[in-house]
Amino acid sequence: MELMDGMGSRRGALKQLKTQSEEGMANAVLTEDEEPLSPATRLFLQPRLSCYIVAVIGSGKRVDVDVIKKGLEDTLLRHPRFTSIQVLDERKGSGQHKWVRTNVVLENHLVIPDLDPEMESPDKFVEDYTSDLTKTTLDMSKPLWELHILNVPTAEAEATAIFRIHHSLGDGISLISLLLACTRKTTEPNSLPSMPERRKAVSRKGGFVLRFLMSIWWFMRLVWRSVVDIWLFLATGACYKDSETPIKGTEGVGSRPKRIVHCTLSLDDVKMVKTAMDSTINDVFLGVTSAGLSRYLNRRQRHGKDKAVDIEKQSLPSNIRLRAAVFVNIRPTPGVHALHNMMEKDKMDIKWGNRFGYVLLPFFVGQRDDPLDYVRKAKAIADKKKLSLEAFFTFSFSTVIINAMGIKAAADLAYKVLSNTTMSFSNIVGPTEEVSLCGHPMVYLAPSVYGHPHALTVHFVSYLNKVKMVLAVDENVVPDPHQLCADLADSLRLIKDAVIARQ
Repeated sequence: MELMDGMGSRRGALKQLKTQSEEGMANAVLTEDEEPLSPATRLFLQPRLSCYIVAVIGSGKRVDVDVIKKGLEDTLLRHPRFTSIQVLDERKGSGQHKWVRTNVVLENHLVIPDLDPEMESPDKFVEDYTSDLTKTTLDMSKPLWELHILNVPTAEAEATAIFRIHHSLGDGISLISLLLACTRKTTEPNSLPSMPERRKAVSRKGGFVLRFLMSIWWFMRLVWRSVVDIWLFLATGACYKDSETPIKGTEGVGSRPKRIVHCTLSLDDVKMVKTAMDSTINDVFLGVTSAGLSRYLNRRQRHGKDKAVDIEKQSLPSNIRLRAAVFVNIRPTPGVHALHNMMEKDKMDIKWGNRFGYVLLPFFVGQRDDPLDYVRKAKAIADKKKLSLEAFFTFSFSTVIINAMGIKAAADLAYKVLSNTTMSFSNIVGPTEEVSLCGHPMVYLAPSVYGHPHALTVHFVSYLNKVKMVLAVDENVVPDPHQLCADLADSLRLIKDAVIARQ
């Protein structure tokens, strides 16, 4: 009976969305504030690349809807992208669209199903509800975002809020930063979140001649790495494919629903490994992902997805090619203070929008006696990618294709590159202190994305002393996402134990 109630609640939410869709355009009142869509924004509106960001937020208390409405009116509804619709620019006669400000009816963007707080398996309900969202799209006649409020307690939170935002509104890092700019420190309700400081570059020491020679060597390596990476990118856009593994998507994977699961890791464990290996936190995440994928693929390769096996025994080929597409913001992401000031002034006076290139990041897959080898290999690969202009080239090349051949040709290229790789990967840095969204303490933040042609997307998000690892999978390809999540978490434990044993 509880299962039927849960299904009814999800159907009711979808029906509410349909009703709001019919009312959306009628409530829109156009203004004079207009701006053309950027090339990257137009790319995300193409049928095979229409992507959505889903941010699942755990609340430390039951959500007060009226308080949330007031908070949104003071924050997101003062951001131009969240109060604009995409309208065909008839003056240009080229089929291009522009952003036009509109009067927003907040109720049309809120979905609040009536739930039984005593339901059985509330965690499964929230997971299923989130997955159901990936089966639907947003109504183009109103601003492309919505907020779902699920007032049902789960194992981690007293309630759950789910933002769904179309990727055309901005790149993922900027949108998550915008959500954080809407939060305040729980201990200081008038203060914006504290974010970790960026590590400063270490200046080179030595005499003039030594610095000059080092600069020449650095430049030669930069040119070489860039040429190699650019060549591999072009080859991938043509025919250079990843190996066919059990986690590589098939044709049509982008349009299929995704299952979004997440688990919590210890940020202190990650930092301990980082310090011991003289690496970065991102290197550790890459190493953990490499180790976890090796464990999972080894299990699938040996005896199939349903049988318990000794995963320490090697059964994987030694030449697996497995790469992730990593999107890189070409311009610096606005900080939470800059975004807060922009919403205060209700004016787009900072650089905003999708302006990114992408990097094709190879992952080592195979069994190793020393778990630390995964971090060593990840660090070596990441160091090479840092010494490359691949992201700038991919952004510039896409812009040239759009201008010379049109948006469809650029979309076909992007789709081909993504289809020929295996997964997407991202690492997001969150606040170091507990924050509250409109007076509701945030227990966790678990963002993901769907709509792109990958069967697996991996996100790491740090917050307080924890890390949320978020997987979005096509269950036709990865039928046991919780097992994959456990393999990744176990890999961090094994790597940490190896560090302790070495001390």
